[in-house]
Amino acid sequence: MHPEDLKPEQFSGYPPEARKLALDYLETFRRLPLSFLPSLLREVIEFDFKFPVERRHLEKELGNLRSLSHEDLRAWFREFTEIRLSESLEKLNWIASPAQFVEQLSAHLWATHQMDAFRHAALGYADKLRAAVAPEPPTSPRLGIAVIGQGVDVAPGPLFRKLRTYGAYFSAVNPENGLRQLLEVVAARANSNPAPYGHWYIDGGEPLPHASGVTSVSYQAMEPVRAALLARIHAETQKTGMGPEALRTLMARLRPVELSMAPGGDPVLNRFQIKLLTEGSGTQIFSTSFVEWAAREALRRAEPLTVLARFAPRQRQKPMHELLSPGPEQVALDPVGSLVDADMGAYYNWMNQQRLPGSEKSLFLVWFENHKEAVAISPALPRGTVSTETIDLRGILSWMT
Repeated sequence: MHPEDLKPEQFSGYPPEARKLALDYLETFRRLPLSFLPSLLREVIEFDFKFPVERRHLEKELGNLRSLSHEDLRAWFREFTEIRLSESLEKLNWIASPAQFVEQLSAHLWATHQMDAFRHAALGYADKLRAAVAPEPPTSPRLGIAVIGQGVDVAPGPLFRKLRTYGAYFSAVNPENGLRQLLEVVAARANSNPAPYGHWYIDGGEPLPHASGVTSVSYQAMEPVRAALLARIHAETQKTGMGPEALRTLMARLRPVELSMAPGGDPVLNRFQIKLLTEGSGTQIFSTSFVEWAAREALRRAEPLTVLARFAPRQRQKPMHELLSPGPEQVALDPVGSLVDADMGAYYNWMNQQRLPGSEKSLFLVWFENHKEAVAISPALPRGTVSTETIDLRGILSWMT
């Protein structure tokens, strides 16, 4: 099966909006090489479950491909057409299962020593697309907030060492009502710039009350789903021949309803949360990993204006087979180790925020929960400075803007 032979009925298994999108661009798909098209269809088939920003990005990409002349199209995809595919790959049902095709394509590229050529082609395409489709600037400066160290009395060493050089370090923060102040700021931003999935509150433990216009994801709320997933993983790993690649493929195909997630609710957010657990590394068993990955994916996919990520104590390290085995025993927490993880996680959150459009104006605040230490990064604050002035978090945020 080759792209030029595509027929409308072959997309009948796609979700409704994805099917409509595919049929609208069927002629464009027929012009694309097989080494590239399934990667694009992997995004199209998920269209119904994408965030608004992702939908706009994909629609712009498809619109740009449709507008290319035959000469431009050959220039854009010359390197992709030079990739040699096997007969078995061509016989796969890459229309209905594009993600499976992409997995097998990767193995084929490594086996035939074509991975470097494919990577070069992909990077060249990405560069051309960025030049043709300008990124969307945010409607207001982004604000990232990381709260770390829940349950820790004394930090084991200096905090925020990677972030201090980029902003101002505050050593006399008034911690009273700190979390409430931060949630009020998030709520105010959601009210002044309302947008679907535009403002997020991610918690590694039990979430606090928050505004209705804020998208919320928490480790504790996902406990039944995590338990169902771990039980599924444990059962599958007991089967003969179940290796890591097969397990990864199985997890990628799991649907929310298969993991005890209620069928109602927001289908986009439900799919997002399932992907956090089935595609993230350690998100099923460590709350710190869950928060870091959730913030990363929210920034990458939804491009929100506000993200408040509150880290909570994770369970202590144990042998992997014990971590993945479902059991009723009480989980032992490691607050100090979690603080070390969260300190690095906050740095990664800031880095991921800086990858988005408008990064030169973005704001970032990290606070040692219930303590007097914080770092604020803003164009309005001098880098690498120290403030010993007594101030609350609301005051720091006002200085940042």
